Amino acid sequence: MTESATERLTRVTRDMTHPNQPPRDAATLILIDRSGPTPKVLLGRRHARHAFMPDVFVFPGGRLDPADRLLPATGELDPRIEARLMQRVRKPSRSKARALALTAIRECFEETGLLIGERRTDAPDTPGGRWHDIVENSIMPDLSGLHFIARAITPPRRPRRYDSRFFAVDVACVRHRVEGVTGPDAELTELVWLPIGDVRGLKMPEITGVVIEELEGRIRAGMGHDLPVPFFRMLHRKFVCERL
Repeated sequence: MTESATERLTRVTRDMTHPNQPPRDAATLILIDRSGPTPKVLLGRRHARHAFMPDVFVFPGGRLDPADRLLPATGELDPRIEARLMQRVRKPSRSKARALALTAIRECFEETGLLIGERRTDAPDTPGGRWHDIVENSIMPDLSGLHFIARAITPPRRPRRYDSRFFAVDVACVRHRVEGVTGPDAELTELVWLPIGDVRGLKMPEITGVVIEELEGRIRAGMGHDLPVPFFRMLHRKFVCERL
């Protein structure tokens, strides 16, 4: 019998001796290239000197920033995505759902130099925080091409905990690239485009592999917004998966 995603996540050995802390809201963006016969995904290698997850391949992502609630966009999230982002949230709101999607776009730019959106001569003033470089490039984010793929909460008593939402978008939505963002002194030392079926041999967090498998299934099913979204979290030292 094939081992399930929750069994694989539960089986991973983790240091769970740290003081417990609430997870921080975070978002990740998976870039997909479906121009060829086999879909490819973009992964980045984290710096070997990072204290957290060194020298592993990940999707670009990071924590929600307060300014992520403030920037306008040229296109908005599909209502079905908004509805799923507001499930199992203590204080659900469209504003927070939208901010998480903007977090994914911002983090992707900061870590890869790739901007998701449209070039606009009427791009707004920066809302502060970490949006300055995006607005400076006259790019306004576009949320309409995003897909909500998965959600996962880091287990309790880990050194860092995140409530991560995984989004995906086609590479055709990239409108601008800033060179020199990755390199030997950057957060991501290299970027690689790989066929989605060839990533399993890479050193990466178990949840990244689980999300890639979920993405494969969604691509085969047509990437519709009606597809349920898996929500992984640990209860009683075992991972469970709820479909949002």
